[in-house]
Amino acid sequence: MIDRRGLFAAAGALCAAPGLSLAAPARLGADNPVVDAFVAEQKFQGVVMIGRKGRASYVRAFGMADIEAGKPAVRDTVYCVASISKWLTTIAVLRLVEQGKLSLDAPIITWLPEQRPDTGKTVTLAHLLSNTSGIPNGFMPALKADPELLKKNLSAAESVKAFAQGDPLFPPGTRFDYHPVNWFVVSAIVEAVTGKPFLALVKELTTDPLKMGHTRAGLGVDAEPGVAVSYYAGPPLARRANPRMDVMAASGGYFSTVDDLLVAAHIVFDTPFLSEASRKALTTILVPEQDYALGGRVRSLTIDGQVKLAGWETGRTAGYRSVLGHRLDTGDTVVILNNTDLSQKALDLFADKLFGAAPRP
Repeated sequence: MIDRRGLFAAAGALCAAPGLSLAAPARLGADNPVVDAFVAEQKFQGVVMIGRKGRASYVRAFGMADIEAGKPAVRDTVYCVASISKWLTTIAVLRLVEQGKLSLDAPIITWLPEQRPDTGKTVTLAHLLSNTSGIPNGFMPALKADPELLKKNLSAAESVKAFAQGDPLFPPGTRFDYHPVNWFVVSAIVEAVTGKPFLALVKELTTDPLKMGHTRAGLGVDAEPGVAVSYYAGPPLARRANPRMDVMAASGGYFSTVDDLLVAAHIVFDTPFLSEASRKALTTILVPEQDYALGGRVRSLTIDGQVKLAGWETGRTAGYRSVLGHRLDTGDTVVILNNTDLSQKALDLFADKLFGAAPRP
């Protein structure tokens, strides 16, 4: 366990130690007082990137990726991006829609004929991707009853059968219920319609064409030297585990870097990578009280007295925290990756300031 206040002093001592050479974090762009103030106040550990239309103009890495091993965070450090995975999943689904293999508005029984009829005939892919299906979260009670469940690594189809068969909680589309079972069902549908494993489909349709060479699911931090370890906030900071089954990838299992996310946001939002209809679906708010569209949010930022829309993807799991904000008008992007369990609200407000947005009401 390490006190967060001693983190930067420890990193400095390591770098100054005779005979010990650590790669210095990549630095790009002039000093940013907003970043400097946030780092000092929050004892921020992670990477911050600012850019426009896929080109970075500012990058700084702070603190350590692995405190115990003495590995500093650098520009290419890989972090779990948690629910930003939902955005990556949604992009793959939209590309399958463009190919005519899926429909956002068809009932899920179309592809999963064994799904119970009351949800199978009323829930659509759009409901799943917007977390408004009404299918209950049968996974968390099962995990609480059997902590060893994560070691069983059930398939997507098995997970749907085990955890998505409860009585519906509400009519589809009438409420927001943010949980992973929606995404277990999405994974099963993708596999059923393509005959390919979910992870392979996302690689083929999302991460490879978006040039996300460092982005993948199911990384084991102890076996991957470039991956940041997650920590409880403390003080003192304490290393924590992040176990998960493959079926959890769609909702929160992907790992990535600031560069991969910056480029992906530009390609998805600013170019014809997706069809016009798909981009509209990705940026149309379906749950106003949550600013939620499909697989992520669309935030309204007040900048210079005018309201500007931004795709807003966030992620939190174990000690990992992430923000990917992208202005839809200018292509400006902010990416923040953290591994010390900072407040998600604090990171969102930090991103607001980096965009020059007025404080939220």
